[in-house]
Amino acid sequence: MANTAQARKRARQADKQREHNTSLRSELRTAIKKVIKAIEGGDKAVAQAAFVESTSVVDSIADKKIVHKNKASRHKSRLSAAIKAMA
Repeated sequence: MANTAQARKRARQADKQREHNTSLRSELRTAIKKVIKAIEGGDKAVAQAAFVESTSVVDSIADKKIVHKNKASRHKSRLSAAIKAMA
């Protein structure tokens, strides 16, 4: 356990920041799942609209360094390829 006032404050801040990061990571996963669900639905226009909407969320979270920018790019690339592969 933290012994000094400074260490106690850092522990409080770390908890608060961890909760914030967790909520952002959850938002990222939700955005990705939304696009996947639209792709599985079979409507290309709906899937494209969901992809455009989720792209800004993914980029925003990558900019905040919640996930690495390469991971964000990988997700966007795979979702885009899946949309293009739709008949």
